[in-house]
Amino acid sequence: MVLRGYVPTSEETLQTLAALRLQSLNSDFSTHAPFPRLEELFPPHVLHARLPPLPHRPPAKCRGARLRAGLLAGGLWGQALAKQRAERDQRLRGRLREEGASTMAAIVEKWKLLQGMGRPEAMAAYVALVREWPGFGSTLFDVDLHASPVGPGPQRLWLGIGAKAVSLYKPGEREPLDSFCYGRISSFGASDSSTFRLSVEDRDLLFETSQVDEIAQLLNTYLASASAQRLPRPQEPPTSPPTLEPTVLPQGLCPAPEPWHHRPPVGSSHS
Repeated sequence: MVLRGYVPTSEETLQTLAALRLQSLNSDFSTHAPFPRLEELFPPHVLHARLPPLPHRPPAKCRGARLRAGLLAGGLWGQALAKQRAERDQRLRGRLREEGASTMAAIVEKWKLLQGMGRPEAMAAYVALVREWPGFGSTLFDVDLHASPVGPGPQRLWLGIGAKAVSLYKPGEREPLDSFCYGRISSFGASDSSTFRLSVEDRDLLFETSQVDEIAQLLNTYLASASAQRLPRPQEPPTSPPTLEPTVLPQGLCPAPEPWHHRPPVGSSHS
């Protein structure tokens, strides 16, 4: 999950995690130790994010312009464009190799500092770093959120399902956009094979996802656990006449919602 980018953290921490993984796999640094590929240690998307964006090609404004563009593309102009694209791709690949080599060098330097650390210690340190994201232990799903059937276009989010709450995040951000404890969820279910509905008090959230069944199954598990925790426990019979006290209603898993503020997000299962 770290390599797939589901643990929002700094690049420095990602390098440290990679070094701890090397220490766990190979023990102390050695030039003869087998080196995994960089993408097995470090999230590839971080390197790609350093590359310059592809140039935007504006659309032709009229039929005549589109016709001229089509004619030119079939001749010498098309060959020139193909050559430019090939040269640009070659430059980007070269830049990616440079960034990869620089990152691997930084990881190796951190690995050298771990000399003498045993495998269990390295694994414990790895998990401790990942646990700094309060969302550690949740399961994340890629979803497209529709505020309502007639609302604006979808928004790509992470849906995090944990033991105590459901949270929504912008991909890659530590802070959740919103979080709902299970006491606030009134209903949920599949609207169709690719749409999941979650009702939170007076709000209906619609998510497009290819994992409708997995989300429903996980929510069922956690809600059943939450309901069991809210069941009243048997008490010993009173030995003296009970005194009358004000009625106290049972609360859900969390108190009444406070004014929303930023908190670090929810994570997924990590390897």
